[in-house]
Amino acid sequence: MPERAREGEPSSQACGLRPHPGQADPQRGSRGKLLSPSRRRQCVERIQRAHPEVSERRACRALAQPRSTQRHVPRVRDDEEALKADVITLATRFGRYGYRRITALLQEIGWQVNHKRVERIWRREGLRVPMKQPKRGRLWLGDSSIIRLRPEHVNHVWAYDFVACRTYSGKPIRLLTVIDEWSRECLAIKVAPRLRSDDVLATLTELMVRRGVPEYIRSDNGPEFTAKRVRDWIERIGAKTLFIEPGSPWENGYNESFNGKLRDELLNGEIFYTLREAEVLIEEWRMTYNQVRPHSSLGYRPPAPAATNVPGRLHPDAWLRPQILRPTLT
Repeated sequence: MPERAREGEPSSQACGLRPHPGQADPQRGSRGKLLSPSRRRQCVERIQRAHPEVSERRACRALAQPRSTQRHVPRVRDDEEALKADVITLATRFGRYGYRRITALLQEIGWQVNHKRVERIWRREGLRVPMKQPKRGRLWLGDSSIIRLRPEHVNHVWAYDFVACRTYSGKPIRLLTVIDEWSRECLAIKVAPRLRSDDVLATLTELMVRRGVPEYIRSDNGPEFTAKRVRDWIERIGAKTLFIEPGSPWENGYNESFNGKLRDELLNGEIFYTLREAEVLIEEWRMTYNQVRPHSSLGYRPPAPAATNVPGRLHPDAWLRPQILRPTLT
C-alpha cells in the first residue's frame, strides 16, 4: 500500500501523471528552465519558425521576454574566436583543469579576461571536468585545536609519502613524493619498482644537498619512514621528524592532496608500458605542476614559475608552442 503524502506535498500519483511546477519533469521531457535571455530568445525564434501565425509580440508575452531584449543583437568581440581557440587548446592540454585555472593560464599569456567570460565560453563549448575532485580532509579537531605543525616559510616543513601504480603488463611501480608544504612545490618524485629506507635516504640526501636541510619532515608511520636508521640520520643532520597519528591521513593533508592531483591528472589517464616511460612522463608532469599549473591556494600562481622576461608572466607569443606546453626536463 503506497504511503500517503505528507501535508504540503503532492502525491506520488500526481507527480507521476503530470509535472509539478516546483519539481523536475518526471518524463525528462524538458531541457531546463528558460532562465537566461539567450535561451528565451532562441525559444521565441523557434516558436515563430514552427508557427508563422504567432507574432513576436505574442510569443514574447507568453514567455515573459521583453521585446527590447528579444530584438537586442548580441555584440561579438573581435577576439572571441581567438580566445575560444586558446581556451579549447588549454583545456585539451590540461584536461583536469577547470575554467578558473584556465583563466589564470590565459592571463599569464597576456589575455585581459576574467573568469566569467571564460566560463561562458566553457559552457557554450560543452567543456567540463569529468570527475569530481575529492574533498580535502580537516586539519584541526572539532574544537578548533591545532593537531599539527603548520609551515611558516620555505624549508620549514617537508612532507613525503608513497603512491603505487602499475605498468600495462601489471608490474608494480612505487613513487616517493616529496613536497615543501609552504611553497607547495614538488621537490622530487622517485620512481622505482620497489622503494626501501635506503632509497628514502638517498632521495633526501640529494634534495638537501641542492636545497638545504628542512627543520621538520612529516610522514606517516610506514616502515620505510620509521626505520631506526632513517630517524637517526634525520636527527644527525639537524632536522626533526613529524609522524602523524596512525589512521589519520588528513594530518599529512598537503602531501595527500598532492598525491590525489598526481593520480587524478596523470596516473589515471596514462598507460605506462615500461618503467622508463613512467619516469619520463612523471618527471614531465612534476615540472608542469611546479612551473605552469595554477595553484588555487597561491592565488592561481604556480608554486615555482619558470624565469621569464616579466616576473610572474609568460611570453604571450611563445606560450602555445609545444616546448612551452610541455616543459623541458631538467
